[in-house]
Amino acid sequence: MNNLITRNLGLNVSGNRLKQLEEEDIDALMDDENLSLAVKSNLAVMRCVEERIKIIERVVKKRTKLRREYEQLLTVNGIGEILALTISLETGDINRFADAGNYSSYCRCVQAERISNKKKKGQGNSKNGNKYLAWAFVEAAAFAIRHNESARRFYQRKSAKTNKVVARKALSNKLAKACYYIMRDQVPFDNERLFTT
Repeated sequence: MNNLITRNLGLNVSGNRLKQLEEEDIDALMDDENLSLAVKSNLAVMRCVEERIKIIERVVKKRTKLRREYEQLLTVNGIGEILALTISLETGDINRFADAGNYSSYCRCVQAERISNKKKKGQGNSKNGNKYLAWAFVEAAAFAIRHNESARRFYQRKSAKTNKVVARKALSNKLAKACYYIMRDQVPFDNERLFTT
């Protein structure tokens, strides 16, 4: 929808604004009835998919036996119900990891390379670990950037030195390590402790 509006009207409409559009708004915005129909069709599909996602989430939450770590994970800025569920179920028993670094590596939040004498001597298997946890922590980092001022500042500092992808991955690594301690010790998230400079 954004692509259609941008190409034909030269306007950049945010995702939140697109979700709020009604059919009358689209008719007022678009002069061409064919383009208006295309945007309305996309809006209808988007709303249908969102409704189906809500139904699936309700069924999954009802049928899933929640682990005790679930409630503590909900205290992390950027982790909602589905991400907390994914992280707790995909992690399993947190005590199988010796430390936070091992857990972060399992979550694919760190690069797998071997260095000797400050020179790269090889690269490990980047497919090792859990791809679902990798996804969950990158998603959590994206939400944390939007909703947590400390996370946003950390991300901006990192992205100024490297690039946005590396900065987001660094934040996901930080969140993975924090979640390790949250699940191991059954304590709530402490923003000050994670982002002290």
